[in-house]
Amino acid sequence: MIVTIITLLLAAAGFVWGRIRADIVALIALLVLTLSGILDTQEALSGFSNPIVIMMVGLFVVGGAIFNTGLAKMIGARLSHLGNGSPTRLFLVVVLATGLIGGFVSNTGTVALMLPIVVSMAAAAGASVSRFLMPLAFASSIGGMLTLIGTPPNLVIAETWEEFGGQPLSMFSFLPTGIICLAAGTLLLIPLSRMLSVNKKKKSGSSKENRSLTDIVEEYNLNHDLWRVDVPPSSPISGLSLGALSLRANYGLDVLELRVEGRKGFLKSVSQEAPTASSIIEVGDILFIRGPRSNVLRFVSDYGLRIADDSAESRRHLDFYDIGLAEIVVLPDSGILKETIAGLDFRNRYNVNILGVRRGGNYIIDRLGDSKVSKGDVLLVQGTWDAIEKISQNTRDWVVLGEPESRASKVTIDYKAPIAAVIMLAMIVALVFSSVPPVFIVLTAAVLMMLSGCFRSIADAYRTINWESIVLIAAMMPMSFALEKTGVSEAVSVSLVKALGGIGPHWLMAGIYFTTSLLTLFISNTATSVLMAPSAVQSAVAYGVSSLPMLFAVTFGASLCFMSPFSTPPNALVMPAGQYTFMDYVKVGAPLQILLGILMIFVIPLFFPF
Repeated sequence: MIVTIITLLLAAAGFVWGRIRADIVALIALLVLTLSGILDTQEALSGFSNPIVIMMVGLFVVGGAIFNTGLAKMIGARLSHLGNGSPTRLFLVVVLATGLIGGFVSNTGTVALMLPIVVSMAAAAGASVSRFLMPLAFASSIGGMLTLIGTPPNLVIAETWEEFGGQPLSMFSFLPTGIICLAAGTLLLIPLSRMLSVNKKKKSGSSKENRSLTDIVEEYNLNHDLWRVDVPPSSPISGLSLGALSLRANYGLDVLELRVEGRKGFLKSVSQEAPTASSIIEVGDILFIRGPRSNVLRFVSDYGLRIADDSAESRRHLDFYDIGLAEIVVLPDSGILKETIAGLDFRNRYNVNILGVRRGGNYIIDRLGDSKVSKGDVLLVQGTWDAIEKISQNTRDWVVLGEPESRASKVTIDYKAPIAAVIMLAMIVALVFSSVPPVFIVLTAAVLMMLSGCFRSIADAYRTINWESIVLIAAMMPMSFALEKTGVSEAVSVSLVKALGGIGPHWLMAGIYFTTSLLTLFISNTATSVLMAPSAVQSAVAYGVSSLPMLFAVTFGASLCFMSPFSTPPNALVMPAGQYTFMDYVKVGAPLQILLGILMIFVIPLFFPF
């Protein structure tokens, strides 16, 4: 028992200290408990095979797909519209929406689904995302108190109540107390959350390397004089190569992209090609051409093509699904100095096109072929992401700004958003109504997201998993075995309940509630409710009152645990994205946990009398 208590205290001190990552602290605690013989191998590794941990992995992938396809941005825009630009309204929308969803979907699933949406919403509104993410996690736990299926502790006490002869609880037996809890929690979080938005913004700076592809397009003014030209069946251009057309020589035009778009039902497919001299034009192709309008009209007339009109919606803009952009800095001793852009022949040598040159504060995009490369030039190149990755390996003549593979993984595949939406909704419906274990529903959704092309690659899907959160939860879960095996849990629960049971039913309920709340800081809320539910019933019977309000005290105490990042999976999920420290949870979560606990001690007996 002594070793367990000391390990627990040192782990808590490590979390508070914050100098060592939380997942490493958890692993050290796990190793100490294992090497000291308190946990056997199976118990020590049980967290890594726990269904909740596996489900978290799948939910990270699902959430990544929602973000990657732009679905998060779309939903975030709707939420931002409901917020009407007010930070407080946005906060209320996030908390209430999360709470309602949390009543029907697991709190872990709710947070994983909402996290990318809230990040996009906060970015669009120019608000600090840290103010929203911790309340998001807390709201999902509070929302779980609205229904019988909202959180596992609810099911635990319902089963215990029936075992001791009580009538079965209905789906919405929890609703009256849950609504009051959600309303009170929301009101309390409004002032408390303001502490989270201070000094939490990432140091984005104004570095050139941090610009998005859209920023680069605007900086080089690539959308200026950009035209979308469609190839109809009647055009004689079909079957010709771009090299045979000599568009630059004959028309003064540059083709920036060849695109093929298809549609099957509501599903859209897009294929992009970075143009080369050997690129063959086919019927149905879309050419994105840059040049003067008069020259484009002459080209369109000569070959019987169709040009989109001059409106912003019809002209479109450059997208980056299969092809991308990158800037390369020419080194002072580079072998390409003083060569002309045309002479470099990047198109044939590296399968990329040079679209512009940044020289000091000037940008050269017109009559580019005759320009000579000078020291300090930055060349803007376009090609497939693989081709850009290959040129980044040439470190003798230039350096590619940023990491092409990383940048490619951040490209939004927006035409896949309908697929992601269907998979997400199907997953939610299955989680609510299906008898299949939730972990398999989530894993199925994650696999479908990958197979349906919601990621550029499987590697991108794996990059969305936050392994720090996974390891933190998996390493802390076996702590419950140590606390139970060494008798710490039983000693704490029995002594507190005995000490307060003789004073009065409200005091007995308070003892049960806060004992449960305390234990949930160190072991899972499900394990705590399993441990405390029988003690709550026995104490109530011995005192001569109904055990139902005592059981409700157990489930509320187990679920409303906010003062630690590892108390619940949702708390850990938002920790990296919100840049929170252990003390952030203490500052915001502790007052919320204590105040809601005091409130529920008086509210529960109103609906479930002693």
